[in-house]
Amino acid sequence: MTTNIKRIPLAFGNGVSELNIPEKNISSLILPSEPEKKEDGALLIRKALENPIKSKRLSEIINPESRIAIIVSDVTRPTPTAKILPPLLEELYLGGARDENITIVFALGLHRQQTEEESKKLVGEEIYKKIRCIQHDTSRCRRIGETFRGTPIDIFEEVFESDIVIATGGIEFHYYAGYSGGAKSILPGVSSEESVLSNHKMMIEENAVSGRVDSPVRQDIEEAAKVFGLKFILNVILDSKKEIVAAVAGDFIAAHRKGVEIVDAMYKVPVEPADAVIVSCGGYPKDINLYQASKSLDNATQAVKDGGSIILVAECAEGIGNQVYECWNMECKTPEDAIERFKQCFEFGGHKSAIVAKASTKFRLYLVSNLPEEKARSAFFTPMASVQEALSAVLSENPDAKVHLMPHGGQTLPVRKEI
Repeated sequence: MTTNIKRIPLAFGNGVSELNIPEKNISSLILPSEPEKKEDGALLIRKALENPIKSKRLSEIINPESRIAIIVSDVTRPTPTAKILPPLLEELYLGGARDENITIVFALGLHRQQTEEESKKLVGEEIYKKIRCIQHDTSRCRRIGETFRGTPIDIFEEVFESDIVIATGGIEFHYYAGYSGGAKSILPGVSSEESVLSNHKMMIEENAVSGRVDSPVRQDIEEAAKVFGLKFILNVILDSKKEIVAAVAGDFIAAHRKGVEIVDAMYKVPVEPADAVIVSCGGYPKDINLYQASKSLDNATQAVKDGGSIILVAECAEGIGNQVYECWNMECKTPEDAIERFKQCFEFGGHKSAIVAKASTKFRLYLVSNLPEEKARSAFFTPMASVQEALSAVLSENPDAKVHLMPHGGQTLPVRKEI
């Protein structure tokens, strides 16, 4: 009998990894519900700025003397900052803003510093030439209070000293803050290391999961932003091709929640757990390193039965991506070691090791990447040379295995169907 084969392209870095899979083994192709007709991204942003949610227009808020800080995403995020800034600047100029009073701040959180070329590419060469661009520095923060949960509110002094702060970014699922975007530009974006670590300790709480706005991590973030006085956000929602399909602006909570509604409608997908799932992060920059790629792994866990297999397809061009994460991987010889260490000692970066370790106790984890084999193994994955080889390993144990395919694992959130 002839077996029908389906060819599935999976993003891998800036390229594609091809998968040939028998149709009889495909449980479902987990895809977002994206709009068929798309408006121009710049037009969507202008409309959002002209109709802000629970806020006046920026052009009505500022004056020619206003010192303005625009917080933008760093190189680890797919946010199309170079497309966001021109219409945003137009709105500011309408209110009389002057280039010399505007500062663009890259929200690094605890991520590495960017190269000048990376910064220039993110904002666009013309804007980079005429407007001051700086990177967040965790050592130059001022304390303005603390949250109800005890997180110190330490804000980068360049942001703190501004009259108007505009937080930009993208809204998508986040594996412990519920969603990205909104107030995350403030915490962790431009906060101190102590603030970030204190906030992130809440990731082990029950509701600190992807797709929940009541995540204690997000609630803490939003309280910090409220104390600071964040007044205005401009966030976009991207489709699987990284094109802008929606934009929201205005009050940092109300506008964010409108964006969340759009994300949920597009990217929450009801599924019945299958024997295995093959998940691609969606390519660069979501698979720039294993630290970022593990977010797609977390999403995929909802689509597979306990004891099943997860094949993570992630280039990891920059390796593990976090020194603490890498140290934990080397020092924790078993998944149980990492889980127990995390219970005894929270260390940012080490949380990734513990999260992946926990997944490895429930599922068989395979990794298709450019990481050296020993690094993949120390991170509790079985390394595979190709996605085809990984699938063969799964089917060799169960030729009838049903497999979910997630080509956009960084964006798509499977939601288990209620039985």
